[in-house]
Amino acid sequence: MTKIDTSRPEAVLPTPSHTVGPFYGYALPFPGGGDIAPIRHPDTITLQGYVYDGEGNPLPDAFVELWGADPDGNVPTTDGSIRRDPATGGYLGRNGVEFTGWGRIQTDANGHWYARTLRPGARGRSAPYISVSVFARGLLVHLFTRIYLPGDEAALAADPLLTQLDEARRDTLIAKEQGDGTYRFDIRLQGEGETVFLEFR
Repeated sequence: MTKIDTSRPEAVLPTPSHTVGPFYGYALPFPGGGDIAPIRHPDTITLQGYVYDGEGNPLPDAFVELWGADPDGNVPTTDGSIRRDPATGGYLGRNGVEFTGWGRIQTDANGHWYARTLRPGARGRSAPYISVSVFARGLLVHLFTRIYLPGDEAALAADPLLTQLDEARRDTLIAKEQGDGTYRFDIRLQGEGETVFLEFR
């Protein structure tokens, strides 16, 4: 039997009860989590960016979850983002055909994330947007925000949420177009340029 020296705090490894985490990285990531668009779909766009902490440091262990409507503005009800083999329980991945509108991406060692999805259509009076949940170290509860895409400036100017924000804060919710169907959206958890986060009641 191995005896552990508990007389010195630095000799004892932390357990989940000693820290906020993150521990979700062991079970929640799945291969192809950011491949939301069907394979070779002509209207695929790429979203990419970084998750930063309050000091401007990139977070290598954050999670970003995306939910988006299809190009017609309909919320997908298709199952299949995380299909499993009914016999073995093994991960089968997406079927590459149906659009579920949902993805889960873990940031890499540089705090970077990216996803391939379809540009959402408008729903109601809101400009088209993709809903986002952010999980990161130090967060006891995940954060909610939105990604609006540039292109329809009239819709953005009339969006009920965006019109409540001053211009500097509004820009934290609008992705930057980079060309070739790629958009950059950085998430800042605190500090200067902090992303607008939403509260659901």
